[in-house]
Amino acid sequence: MITDTLQNLPRYRGLHKNLDLAIDWLQSHDPAALPNGRNEVAGDAVFINVMDADLRDAEGAAFEYHRRYADLQIDLTGAEHWGWAAAGAEDKPFDEAADVGFVTGPEEASGTLGAGRFALFLPGEPHKPSCRTPGCDRLRKAVVKIEML
Repeated sequence: MITDTLQNLPRYRGLHKNLDLAIDWLQSHDPAALPNGRNEVAGDAVFINVMDADLRDAEGAAFEYHRRYADLQIDLTGAEHWGWAAAGAEDKPFDEAADVGFVTGPEEASGTLGAGRFALFLPGEPHKPSCRTPGCDRLRKAVVKIEML
């Protein structure tokens, strides 16, 4: 997991070729200008899901994880709490088609997105996005999906 400001995103070039594609796209485009839904950047290698999301309580929420894709989470409006866990107990079977599984366990690190910050969750890292922050229970966000195979 990496969290930083969008201003510093170029520092992470070289970690993976598809992450480089995502960084280059974000340096020359505004994800806030995208419509809701899936937006193509480089086919299945890099795409952006834009959504308006109702936020949930962090307490008791399951962590999600992916095997194929990293999630680069960016809040376009509002702010959300995110949580991270080193590991967790499988909550239900992994859905290969959707590239998502859910685990439960203790939150070991957390932070708040919004105000020009991002969080990058790598494949296999349990993360809990879209949680309420004081004064914010709905936001618009972009999740850049980066294939890491």
